[in-house]
Amino acid sequence: MSGSAAVLGVILSRKFGHGVKTDGFFAAYGVYLALVLVAGSLRVIVLPRFVAARGDGRLRHEVGAWATGLAAPLAVVTAVAIAWPHGIASLLASNHDARGQAAALLPWVVTSAVAQIFGGLVASALAALDDYEWAAFGFAAGSVAGVVLTLVLVGHGVIAFGWGLALNGALTLGIPLAALLVRRGVGRSDARAWSRLLELGEGVALPFALQGLYVIGYRFASGLGAGRATTFSYAYLIAAFLVAVTATSVALVATVPFAREGSAPDRVARHVVAASWLSLAPVAAAAGVFALAGETVARRVLGSSYGGSTGAELGRLVVYLAPWMVASVAVTVTYPLVFVRGRARWLPLLAAAALGAQVLVDWALRAAFGLGGVAAGLAAMTALVLFVLLAKLGAVRRVAQGVGLAALVCGGLAVASFGLPRLVVGPVASACAGLVLYALALTLWRPAGLRHAWAYLRTLQ
Repeated sequence: MSGSAAVLGVILSRKFGHGVKTDGFFAAYGVYLALVLVAGSLRVIVLPRFVAARGDGRLRHEVGAWATGLAAPLAVVTAVAIAWPHGIASLLASNHDARGQAAALLPWVVTSAVAQIFGGLVASALAALDDYEWAAFGFAAGSVAGVVLTLVLVGHGVIAFGWGLALNGALTLGIPLAALLVRRGVGRSDARAWSRLLELGEGVALPFALQGLYVIGYRFASGLGAGRATTFSYAYLIAAFLVAVTATSVALVATVPFAREGSAPDRVARHVVAASWLSLAPVAAAAGVFALAGETVARRVLGSSYGGSTGAELGRLVVYLAPWMVASVAVTVTYPLVFVRGRARWLPLLAAAALGAQVLVDWALRAAFGLGGVAAGLAAMTALVLFVLLAKLGAVRRVAQGVGLAALVCGGLAVASFGLPRLVVGPVASACAGLVLYALALTLWRPAGLRHAWAYLRTLQ
């Protein structure tokens, strides 16, 4: 799925370059990403319930209750996107032409995202039945088919990406749903369907808000001129990809064994710091590559529109987003631990406060520093959310010290490894040499924090 998203990004940049069309696409795509976060959060919440319900012989009714609870609000979201796309687009983009592109895409991408949410629900029900193959096949087939359809129809314009995502959502939901229906895994709901929706609201509020921080940042970036929001979006997607393939992966495999032993503050701190060490080591290397060869990488991968000053700005933005990546890594690992202690009814309040404050922070920092200020605002608000989560878990000081040390060691080593070759050779050669030096330094030095992190997570498993 990540690979198909990357391919779509390359197609978009090579076919449509860097301007109002791509700005409009990313305005609509931000909404899609925010809704898809609901699907990911939904799985975390419902899977333990589905497993317990299967043991009690009531899985069909539990699945039906969740499906019923989700149906009404998602129907409203879909109806608004179809009936009022121009109104939504006017809130997302400042350029008139970009609004038109976003409005055309919104009905398709929102429908796809809603299908992804129900697909997550169905996949979790199948998992409770020890069936993973059909969900895997559905998600993979949807991703590939969506890319193929986009390639075939890209001559029709940016709207082809909406059609591709719609097909992706249809297969992602349809294939596993057919398997679940054959197994009679969906039944009539009970009277507690709305309580499921309330619990889901608590669980998805913060991930939704964290994605909303990017949407707000995009809106402010779009006010800096045509194409600037697209540059910001590509930099954000690169940074988010690095967080996803490191911290998200570690969190998925480590949260459940962590939960078996309780959530004392000392254990929380050790867990978050260990996962952060393992995540920040490759993130620092990637930031070093983009700092030196960002323009070359962008031009080779995304096309000639990202050569010169635009590609150089993209590379700098990835580096500017490094503090956000540090904070986001820690948030990604910390957030599931909140639910180890049970329900967290205060999360929607934190989410609303973060979104409101982000508007003020971005407004002030954009005026002072442009796109760099927008990136700084994203980092500042994510760090504030992390502080609140850790305060609730009683681990602020220990995590701040451990993650700060990890960032300092990995970042400092990256600066030395990439900076020294740049003094004598060009940007591409120094980036390659820096990667080699960085890997050798980590291998030979093996910082104590990194060794302890690896030992902890192996013991946990």
